[in-house]
Amino acid sequence: MHLGSVNAGVKSVAAPSVLETQHGTVRPLAAEDLERVAALFLTKFRRRRHLLDRAIAETAEYMKKIYLEPAGQPGESSALVQITPQGRLGGFLGVLKARYELNGAALNAAIIGPLMADPGTDHGSAGPQLLRAVHQGAFDLHLTDSANRVSLAFARPMKYQLLPVHCLGWTCIFRPAAMAAAVARGKWPGLPRFALDPCARAFDTFTRKRFEPPAQHSSSHRVHREPMDAAQFAERLPTLVSDYSLRPRWQDGELPRLLALAAEKRADGPLHFGGTYDETGKILGCYAFYGQAGGIANLLQIQASGSHWGATLDGLIADARNLGCVGIAGQTQGRFMPQLFGYKNVLLRYAGGTMVRSRIAEVTEAVRSGDIFIGGLMGDRWTRLSADDFGR
Repeated sequence: MHLGSVNAGVKSVAAPSVLETQHGTVRPLAAEDLERVAALFLTKFRRRRHLLDRAIAETAEYMKKIYLEPAGQPGESSALVQITPQGRLGGFLGVLKARYELNGAALNAAIIGPLMADPGTDHGSAGPQLLRAVHQGAFDLHLTDSANRVSLAFARPMKYQLLPVHCLGWTCIFRPAAMAAAVARGKWPGLPRFALDPCARAFDTFTRKRFEPPAQHSSSHRVHREPMDAAQFAERLPTLVSDYSLRPRWQDGELPRLLALAAEKRADGPLHFGGTYDETGKILGCYAFYGQAGGIANLLQIQASGSHWGATLDGLIADARNLGCVGIAGQTQGRFMPQLFGYKNVLLRYAGGTMVRSRIAEVTEAVRSGDIFIGGLMGDRWTRLSADDFGR
Protein backbone atom coordinates (compact mmCIF):
# COMPACT_ATOMS: atom_id res chain seq x y z
CA MET A 1 0.00 0.00 0.00
CA HIS A 2 1.36 3.39 -0.98
CA LEU A 3 1.08 6.62 0.98
CA GLY A 4 -1.24 8.08 -1.63
CA SER A 5 -3.76 5.28 -1.27
CA VAL A 6 -3.94 5.72 2.50
CA ASN A 7 -4.67 9.44 2.26
CA ALA A 8 -6.70 9.32 -0.92
CA GLY A 9 -9.73 11.54 -0.70
CA VAL A 10 -8.76 12.83 2.74
CA LYS A 11 -7.50 16.33 3.27
CA SER A 12 -6.25 17.15 6.76
CA VAL A 13 -7.26 20.70 7.63
CA ALA A 14 -5.89 22.35 10.74
CA ALA A 15 -8.60 23.47 13.12
CA PRO A 16 -8.94 27.20 13.80
CA SER A 17 -7.15 28.26 16.97
CA VAL A 18 -10.47 29.52 18.34
CA LEU A 19 -13.97 28.23 17.59
CA GLU A 20 -16.87 30.51 18.49
CA THR A 21 -20.39 29.18 19.07
CA GLN A 22 -23.49 30.47 20.76
CA HIS A 23 -22.58 28.35 23.80
CA GLY A 24 -19.07 29.73 24.17
CA THR A 25 -15.53 29.50 22.83
CA VAL A 26 -13.37 26.43 22.30
CA ARG A 27 -9.64 27.08 22.14
CA PRO A 28 -6.33 25.37 22.97
CA LEU A 29 -5.41 24.99 26.62
CA ALA A 30 -3.23 27.85 27.88
CA ALA A 31 -1.12 28.26 31.01
CA GLU A 32 -3.65 30.61 32.59
CA ASP A 33 -6.32 27.85 32.41
CA LEU A 34 -4.35 25.25 34.34
CA GLU A 35 -5.51 25.97 37.88
CA ARG A 36 -9.17 26.09 36.87
CA VAL A 37 -8.83 22.86 34.89
CA ALA A 38 -6.97 21.19 37.77
CA ALA A 39 -9.69 22.17 40.24
CA LEU A 40 -12.39 20.82 37.92
CA PHE A 41 -10.43 17.57 37.47
CA LEU A 42 -10.07 17.02 41.21
CA THR A 43 -13.76 17.70 41.73
CA LYS A 44 -14.95 15.42 38.91
CA PHE A 45 -12.44 12.56 38.97
CA ARG A 46 -11.15 12.52 42.55
CA ARG A 47 -14.45 13.50 44.19
CA ARG A 48 -12.76 16.21 46.24
CA ARG A 49 -15.24 18.41 48.10
CA HIS A 50 -12.56 20.50 49.77
CA LEU A 51 -9.79 21.46 47.37
CA LEU A 52 -6.35 22.07 48.84
CA ASP A 53 -4.04 24.58 47.21
CA ARG A 54 -1.20 22.04 47.08
CA ALA A 55 -3.42 19.50 45.28
CA ILE A 56 -4.47 22.07 42.68
CA ALA A 57 -0.87 23.23 42.22
CA GLU A 58 0.50 19.68 41.80
CA THR A 59 -2.24 18.71 39.34
CA ALA A 60 -1.79 21.92 37.36
CA GLU A 61 1.98 21.42 37.17
CA TYR A 62 1.54 17.86 35.90
CA MET A 63 -1.01 18.96 33.29
CA LYS A 64 1.44 21.61 32.15
CA LYS A 65 4.09 18.93 31.64
CA ILE A 66 2.00 16.56 29.54
CA TYR A 67 -0.29 18.99 27.70
CA LEU A 68 1.74 22.20 27.29
CA GLU A 69 5.32 20.94 27.28
CA PRO A 70 5.28 17.50 25.59
CA ALA A 71 8.85 16.57 24.67
CA GLY A 72 9.55 16.61 20.96
CA GLN A 73 6.03 17.86 20.13
CA PRO A 74 6.27 21.53 19.10
CA GLY A 75 3.30 23.81 18.49
CA GLU A 76 0.29 24.86 20.52
CA SER A 77 -1.42 22.42 22.83
CA SER A 78 -3.88 19.91 21.38
CA ALA A 79 -5.79 19.86 24.70
CA LEU A 80 -8.88 22.06 24.56
CA VAL A 81 -10.97 24.18 26.91
CA GLN A 82 -14.47 25.53 26.49
CA ILE A 83 -15.02 29.01 27.87
CA THR A 84 -18.60 30.16 28.43
CA PRO A 85 -19.89 33.54 27.19
CA GLN A 86 -19.49 34.72 30.80
CA GLY A 87 -15.76 33.88 30.72
CA ARG A 88 -15.94 30.82 32.98
CA LEU A 89 -14.46 27.39 32.32
CA GLY A 90 -17.20 25.21 30.88
CA GLY A 91 -15.23 22.09 30.05
CA PHE A 92 -11.90 20.47 29.21
CA LEU A 93 -10.67 17.78 26.83
CA GLY A 94 -7.21 16.30 27.40
CA VAL A 95 -5.47 15.40 24.13
CA LEU A 96 -2.00 13.90 23.63
CA LYS A 97 -0.33 13.93 20.22
CA ALA A 98 1.01 10.66 18.83
CA ARG A 99 2.33 9.24 15.58
CA TYR A 100 1.07 6.10 13.88
CA GLU A 101 1.85 4.40 10.61
CA LEU A 102 -0.26 2.22 8.35
CA ASN A 103 1.88 -0.06 6.24
CA GLY A 104 4.61 2.59 6.26
CA ALA A 105 2.40 5.65 5.69
CA ALA A 106 2.71 8.27 8.47
CA LEU A 107 -0.42 9.29 10.40
CA ASN A 108 -1.06 11.96 13.04
CA ALA A 109 -3.05 10.67 15.99
CA ALA A 110 -4.89 12.30 18.87
CA ILE A 111 -5.06 10.30 22.09
CA ILE A 112 -8.13 11.56 23.91
CA GLY A 113 -8.00 11.58 27.70
CA PRO A 114 -10.16 13.27 30.34
CA LEU A 115 -13.37 14.84 29.05
CA MET A 116 -15.14 16.88 31.70
CA ALA A 117 -17.66 19.67 32.06
CA ASP A 118 -18.50 21.94 34.96
CA PRO A 119 -22.17 21.31 35.83
CA GLY A 120 -22.36 24.77 37.35
CA THR A 121 -21.58 26.53 34.07
CA ASP A 122 -22.32 23.96 31.34
CA HIS A 123 -25.76 22.90 30.14
CA GLY A 124 -24.79 19.83 28.14
CA SER A 125 -22.98 21.55 25.28
CA ALA A 126 -19.33 21.40 26.40
CA GLY A 127 -18.70 17.70 25.73
CA PRO A 128 -20.01 17.56 22.15
CA GLN A 129 -18.49 20.98 21.41
CA LEU A 130 -15.02 19.89 22.54
CA LEU A 131 -15.17 16.61 20.61
CA ARG A 132 -16.34 18.34 17.42
CA ALA A 133 -13.48 20.81 17.77
CA VAL A 134 -10.79 18.12 18.07
CA HIS A 135 -12.29 16.32 15.07
CA GLN A 136 -11.66 19.42 12.97
CA GLY A 137 -7.94 19.32 13.74
CA ALA A 138 -5.13 17.96 11.57
CA PHE A 139 -5.39 14.40 12.92
CA ASP A 140 -5.79 11.28 10.79
CA LEU A 141 -7.18 9.24 13.66
CA HIS A 142 -8.57 9.83 17.13
CA LEU A 143 -8.41 7.18 19.82
CA THR A 144 -9.08 6.62 23.49
CA ASP A 145 -8.71 3.64 25.82
CA SER A 146 -10.28 5.12 28.94
CA ALA A 147 -13.70 6.50 28.00
CA ASN A 148 -16.31 6.33 30.75
CA ARG A 149 -19.96 5.67 29.97
CA VAL A 150 -20.78 9.38 29.64
CA SER A 151 -18.01 9.82 27.07
CA LEU A 152 -19.19 6.71 25.25
CA ALA A 153 -22.63 8.28 24.89
CA PHE A 154 -21.07 11.38 23.29
CA ALA A 155 -18.63 9.55 21.05
CA ARG A 156 -20.62 6.68 19.56
CA PRO A 157 -22.86 8.95 17.41
CA MET A 158 -19.65 10.60 16.13
CA LYS A 159 -18.69 7.39 14.27
CA TYR A 160 -16.15 6.02 16.73
CA GLN A 161 -15.48 2.31 16.36
CA LEU A 162 -15.70 0.46 19.67
CA LEU A 163 -13.15 -2.31 20.32
CA PRO A 164 -15.06 -4.54 22.77
CA VAL A 165 -12.16 -6.82 23.78
CA HIS A 166 -9.94 -3.84 24.66
CA CYS A 167 -12.71 -2.41 26.85
CA LEU A 168 -12.23 -5.26 29.31
CA GLY A 169 -9.83 -5.48 32.20
CA TRP A 170 -8.47 -8.72 33.65
CA THR A 171 -7.36 -9.51 37.17
CA CYS A 172 -5.39 -12.58 38.22
CA ILE A 173 -5.66 -13.28 41.95
CA PHE A 174 -2.61 -14.66 43.79
CA ARG A 175 -3.73 -14.19 47.41
CA PRO A 176 -7.44 -13.38 47.69
CA ALA A 177 -7.62 -12.10 51.27
CA ALA A 178 -4.46 -9.99 50.92
CA MET A 179 -5.85 -8.63 47.67
CA ALA A 180 -9.13 -7.67 49.36
CA ALA A 181 -7.10 -5.95 52.10
CA ALA A 182 -5.08 -4.04 49.46
CA VAL A 183 -8.29 -2.87 47.78
CA ALA A 184 -9.70 -1.76 51.15
CA ARG A 185 -6.54 0.20 51.99
CA GLY A 186 -6.74 1.87 48.58
CA LYS A 187 -10.25 3.09 49.31
CA TRP A 188 -9.66 3.90 52.96
CA PRO A 189 -5.94 4.75 53.43
CA GLY A 190 -6.39 5.19 57.18
CA LEU A 191 -7.17 1.53 57.80
CA PRO A 192 -4.48 0.05 60.09
CA ARG A 193 -2.47 -2.86 58.68
CA PHE A 194 -2.46 -4.75 61.98
CA ALA A 195 -6.26 -5.01 61.76
CA LEU A 196 -6.27 -6.58 58.29
CA ASP A 197 -2.99 -8.34 57.53
CA PRO A 198 -3.05 -11.13 60.18
CA CYS A 199 -6.55 -12.21 59.11
CA ALA A 200 -5.56 -12.03 55.45
CA ARG A 201 -2.47 -14.18 56.00
CA ALA A 202 -4.47 -16.81 57.88
CA PHE A 203 -7.13 -17.02 55.18
CA ASP A 204 -4.58 -17.13 52.34
CA THR A 205 -2.68 -19.95 54.05
CA PHE A 206 -5.92 -21.92 54.14
CA THR A 207 -6.62 -21.34 50.42
CA ARG A 208 -3.01 -21.60 49.19
CA LYS A 209 -3.51 -24.70 47.03
CA ARG A 210 -6.50 -23.15 45.26
CA PHE A 211 -4.44 -20.11 44.25
CA GLU A 212 -1.05 -21.70 43.56
CA PRO A 213 0.82 -20.65 40.38
CA PRO A 214 -0.56 -21.98 37.10
CA ALA A 215 1.26 -24.44 34.87
CA GLN A 216 3.79 -22.83 32.55
CA HIS A 217 2.96 -22.57 28.84
CA SER A 218 6.47 -23.45 27.72
CA SER A 219 9.50 -25.44 28.78
CA SER A 220 11.88 -23.43 30.94
CA HIS A 221 14.78 -25.08 29.10
CA ARG A 222 13.82 -23.46 25.80
CA VAL A 223 12.29 -20.16 26.94
CA HIS A 224 13.52 -18.07 29.82
CA ARG A 225 12.75 -14.66 31.24
CA GLU A 226 15.11 -11.88 32.20
CA PRO A 227 14.66 -8.45 33.77
CA MET A 228 15.40 -5.42 31.61
CA ASP A 229 15.57 -1.69 32.07
CA ALA A 230 13.59 1.08 30.39
CA ALA A 231 16.22 1.64 27.68
CA GLN A 232 16.19 -2.05 26.71
CA PHE A 233 12.40 -2.11 26.72
CA ALA A 234 12.29 0.97 24.46
CA GLU A 235 14.75 -0.68 22.08
CA ARG A 236 12.86 -4.00 21.79
CA LEU A 237 9.18 -3.03 21.87
CA PRO A 238 9.10 -1.48 18.35
CA THR A 239 10.38 -4.76 16.87
CA LEU A 240 7.62 -6.72 18.57
CA VAL A 241 4.81 -4.45 17.28
CA SER A 242 6.00 -4.61 13.68
CA ASP A 243 3.42 -7.26 12.73
CA TYR A 244 0.54 -4.81 13.24
CA SER A 245 -0.45 -2.91 10.10
CA LEU A 246 -1.60 0.08 12.19
CA ARG A 247 1.10 0.71 14.76
CA PRO A 248 2.92 3.55 16.55
CA ARG A 249 5.82 5.35 14.91
CA TRP A 250 8.11 6.38 17.76
CA GLN A 251 10.92 8.69 16.64
CA ASP A 252 13.90 10.62 18.02
CA GLY A 253 13.95 9.18 21.53
CA GLU A 254 10.20 9.61 21.93
CA LEU A 255 9.62 6.18 23.47
CA PRO A 256 12.28 6.54 26.22
CA ARG A 257 10.81 9.94 27.11
CA LEU A 258 7.33 8.42 27.22
CA LEU A 259 8.53 5.65 29.53
CA ALA A 260 10.20 8.22 31.80
CA LEU A 261 6.87 10.04 32.12
CA ALA A 262 5.06 6.75 32.74
CA ALA A 263 7.53 5.95 35.54
CA GLU A 264 6.33 9.06 37.42
CA LYS A 265 2.99 7.40 38.11
CA ARG A 266 3.08 6.10 41.67
CA ALA A 267 -0.35 4.75 42.63
CA ASP A 268 0.68 1.11 42.14
CA GLY A 269 4.39 1.19 42.92
CA PRO A 270 7.55 1.42 40.78
CA LEU A 271 7.68 0.45 37.11
CA HIS A 272 9.32 -2.92 36.33
CA PHE A 273 10.36 -4.40 32.98
CA GLY A 274 10.98 -7.94 31.81
CA GLY A 275 11.30 -10.03 28.69
CA THR A 276 11.13 -13.61 27.43
CA TYR A 277 13.85 -15.10 25.23
CA ASP A 278 14.55 -18.36 23.42
CA GLU A 279 17.70 -20.44 23.93
CA THR A 280 19.61 -18.34 21.36
CA GLY A 281 18.82 -15.09 23.17
CA LYS A 282 16.22 -13.90 20.64
CA ILE A 283 13.52 -11.69 22.17
CA LEU A 284 10.07 -13.32 22.13
CA GLY A 285 8.09 -10.87 24.23
CA CYS A 286 8.36 -8.07 26.78
CA TYR A 287 6.25 -6.46 29.45
CA ALA A 288 6.16 -3.50 31.83
CA PHE A 289 4.14 -3.33 35.01
CA TYR A 290 3.79 -1.28 38.19
CA GLY A 291 4.05 -3.19 41.43
CA GLN A 292 5.26 -3.46 45.00
CA ALA A 293 5.11 -6.11 47.73
CA GLY A 294 1.67 -6.37 49.28
CA GLY A 295 -0.01 -4.42 46.46
CA ILE A 296 -1.86 -5.23 43.25
CA ALA A 297 0.46 -5.12 40.22
CA ASN A 298 -0.85 -3.04 37.32
CA LEU A 299 0.13 -3.96 33.76
CA LEU A 300 1.31 -1.08 31.60
CA GLN A 301 2.27 -2.93 28.43
CA ILE A 302 2.75 -6.47 27.17
CA GLN A 303 3.70 -7.55 23.68
CA ALA A 304 4.84 -10.83 22.15
CA SER A 305 5.65 -12.17 18.73
CA GLY A 306 3.79 -14.96 16.99
CA SER A 307 2.85 -17.83 19.27
CA HIS A 308 4.81 -16.64 22.31
CA TRP A 309 2.04 -14.82 24.19
CA GLY A 310 1.62 -17.69 26.65
CA ALA A 311 5.30 -17.72 27.64
CA THR A 312 5.31 -13.92 27.95
CA LEU A 313 2.23 -13.95 30.18
CA ASP A 314 3.91 -16.64 32.28
CA GLY A 315 6.94 -14.38 32.74
CA LEU A 316 4.81 -11.38 33.65
CA ILE A 317 2.77 -13.25 36.26
CA ALA A 318 5.85 -14.98 37.70
CA ASP A 319 7.66 -11.65 38.10
CA ALA A 320 4.65 -10.07 39.82
CA ARG A 321 4.38 -13.04 42.20
CA ASN A 322 8.09 -13.00 42.99
CA LEU A 323 7.88 -9.30 43.78
CA GLY A 324 5.36 -10.10 46.51
CA CYS A 325 2.29 -8.70 44.74
CA VAL A 326 -1.08 -10.12 45.80
CA GLY A 327 -2.50 -10.09 42.27
CA ILE A 328 -2.16 -8.40 38.91
CA ALA A 329 -4.59 -6.39 36.79
CA GLY A 330 -4.38 -5.15 33.22
CA GLN A 331 -6.16 -4.31 29.98
CA THR A 332 -7.10 -7.17 27.67
CA GLN A 333 -5.98 -7.61 24.07
CA GLY A 334 -7.41 -9.90 21.45
CA ARG A 335 -4.05 -11.52 20.77
CA PHE A 336 -3.56 -12.96 24.26
CA MET A 337 -7.17 -13.71 25.25
CA PRO A 338 -6.89 -17.45 24.36
CA GLN A 339 -3.85 -17.80 26.64
CA LEU A 340 -5.47 -15.73 29.40
CA PHE A 341 -8.42 -18.12 29.49
CA GLY A 342 -5.97 -20.88 30.48
CA TYR A 343 -5.24 -19.30 33.87
CA LYS A 344 -7.16 -20.06 37.03
CA ASN A 345 -8.52 -17.27 39.21
CA VAL A 346 -8.84 -14.71 36.41
CA LEU A 347 -11.71 -12.22 36.53
CA LEU A 348 -12.87 -10.04 33.63
CA ARG A 349 -14.67 -6.70 33.99
CA TYR A 350 -15.52 -3.57 32.00
CA ALA A 351 -12.57 -1.21 32.50
CA GLY A 352 -13.13 1.69 30.06
CA GLY A 353 -14.16 2.33 26.49
CA THR A 354 -11.52 1.81 23.79
CA MET A 355 -12.56 3.54 20.56
CA VAL A 356 -11.03 4.79 17.31
CA ARG A 357 -12.30 7.31 14.79
CA SER A 358 -10.85 8.03 11.35
CA ARG A 359 -11.98 9.30 7.96
CA ILE A 360 -9.47 7.04 6.20
CA ALA A 361 -11.06 3.83 4.94
CA GLU A 362 -7.89 1.75 5.33
CA VAL A 363 -7.56 2.84 8.96
CA THR A 364 -11.15 1.90 9.79
CA GLU A 365 -10.66 -1.49 8.12
CA ALA A 366 -7.50 -2.17 10.14
CA VAL A 367 -9.38 -1.27 13.32
CA ARG A 368 -12.32 -3.44 12.35
CA SER A 369 -10.05 -6.44 11.80
CA GLY A 370 -8.19 -5.88 15.09
CA ASP A 371 -4.93 -5.09 13.28
CA ILE A 372 -4.09 -2.11 15.51
CA PHE A 373 -1.68 -1.62 18.40
CA ILE A 374 -3.64 0.34 21.00
CA GLY A 375 -3.73 0.73 24.76
CA GLY A 376 -0.90 0.92 27.24
CA LEU A 377 1.60 3.46 25.97
CA MET A 378 -0.77 4.29 23.09
CA GLY A 379 -3.49 5.43 25.44
CA ASP A 380 -3.60 7.63 28.54
CA ARG A 381 -3.80 5.12 31.40
CA TRP A 382 -0.04 5.54 31.89
CA THR A 383 -0.50 9.15 33.02
CA ARG A 384 -0.73 10.15 36.66
CA LEU A 385 -4.20 11.51 35.90
CA SER A 386 -5.48 7.94 35.60
CA ALA A 387 -4.85 6.93 39.21
CA ASP A 388 -2.60 9.13 41.36
CA ASP A 389 -4.01 11.06 44.29
CA PHE A 390 -2.55 14.54 43.94
CA GLY A 391 -1.60 16.64 46.92
CA ARG A 392 -1.45 13.79 49.46
